[in-house]
Amino acid sequence: MRWVKIEVAGGGNLAFEKLAEFVFEKMAETKLPGLSVAAVRGDKTIWERAFGFRDLALGLPTTPRTLYGIGSVTKSFTALAIMQLAEKGMLSLDDPVEKYVPVKVQPRGEPILIRHLLSHTSGIPALAYAEAVIRGVTGAGENWLPIASYSDLLTFMAGAEDWAVARPGERWFYLNEGYVLLGAIVERCSGLPYEEYVKRNVLEPLGMARSFFRKEEVEKDPDVATPYVITRDGERKPSTYPYGAISSDGGLISSVLDLARYIAMYLGWGEAGGVRLVSQESVEAMETPRVAVPWQGPFGEEGYGYGLQVIPDFLGRKLIGHGGSVLVSTAYIGFIPEEGVGIALLANGSGYPLSHLGMYGLALMLGEDPERLPFVKRDRALTKLTGTYETYRGTMRALVKRTGDLLSLEIRDKYSDLIVPLIPESVEGDVWMFYALSTGRRLPVEFRCQEGKVELIYERYLLRKTGKLP
Repeated sequence: MRWVKIEVAGGGNLAFEKLAEFVFEKMAETKLPGLSVAAVRGDKTIWERAFGFRDLALGLPTTPRTLYGIGSVTKSFTALAIMQLAEKGMLSLDDPVEKYVPVKVQPRGEPILIRHLLSHTSGIPALAYAEAVIRGVTGAGENWLPIASYSDLLTFMAGAEDWAVARPGERWFYLNEGYVLLGAIVERCSGLPYEEYVKRNVLEPLGMARSFFRKEEVEKDPDVATPYVITRDGERKPSTYPYGAISSDGGLISSVLDLARYIAMYLGWGEAGGVRLVSQESVEAMETPRVAVPWQGPFGEEGYGYGLQVIPDFLGRKLIGHGGSVLVSTAYIGFIPEEGVGIALLANGSGYPLSHLGMYGLALMLGEDPERLPFVKRDRALTKLTGTYETYRGTMRALVKRTGDLLSLEIRDKYSDLIVPLIPESVEGDVWMFYALSTGRRLPVEFRCQEGKVELIYERYLLRKTGKLP
């Protein structure tokens, strides 16, 4: 397989410059220390770029080779390992999980099958083991769970049957614990530790020579991102990756250049380059939605396959991908098989969603205007509306602030505070509609953006934006 940095036809370099500007803007807004990105077309990395710092204290910049924790993108590696073992006849996706690991949880009296764990349809809501472990390791929380093995997790899960809310296969609940059990199944069927199996059967065949699970391997590498906890006031505190505590559900450390190789395999270039990890049928099985996710995304209905998320209609194409977060690092891979393009992003902190940055880049690679993406339009609108507002002759002053995807209206005086959340309904055209809940009633809230001015109609008041937040 050839890996060559090439120029992109049709103004591609200008397109990637636009992506670079967008990435830089969002990193500055959300205080991300560093980020690396690689764009793929076919079997080639056509653009690579790094931003910011891998180590703030030492002033070391990131590079496209910098290592970061990829979090739940690891789940696709685990699913791929399961598909390999299924093709070898060492297991069946319809096997009950308890055939391989001594888990006695049977939601509503029915056994959980391997395919249920792959698609997060076990019927068990998230038990939040990973959240507790990550926050404990990084100092972000006070819970401590002594989970260092599959046996420890099984002990933790004892009694989880009472938490089941659906029969297996009925409903999607993202379950990190399920992917830990899949790692145990890989070990049981292969006779190898999970990490060793993935190294021999996925990483090495793809040439992902700088992707590791173990702390001692990572620390030998000269280009590793320091992981950071970003506090609510924007402070960046150096931390640690959750080595050992998180594995088959989110423990891989990698670089965007290695992930570019991984994406190319899904795009169908594995066979052409002499590497074929699973059959095309198995790849298609992973990329087929098995269940709808409970949220309504900006592109309509989304689904989950086996270790991969599926957006059926991203600008008229099927987008496959997965995100990842271990709090101190975040990740995203996304690819569009029919167009043969993909992107990988890694950052050493939690900030602006890397999935949104990835989709912005993919839109540019497709020749589409990324500023028309729904989440970009909403983000631009919310940013434009924040600020200080006043009524006629400054008789009353209000602040419009932003928290995530919501705005809040604040009117304060010496003795009282009025804080009203504003829920967006429409940000199309020159009039953007929100609503608030007031004394049990739904109250329309209207922003008018015309001739360079922003006006707010709230209840009986007209307020005009007079400046930025104090």
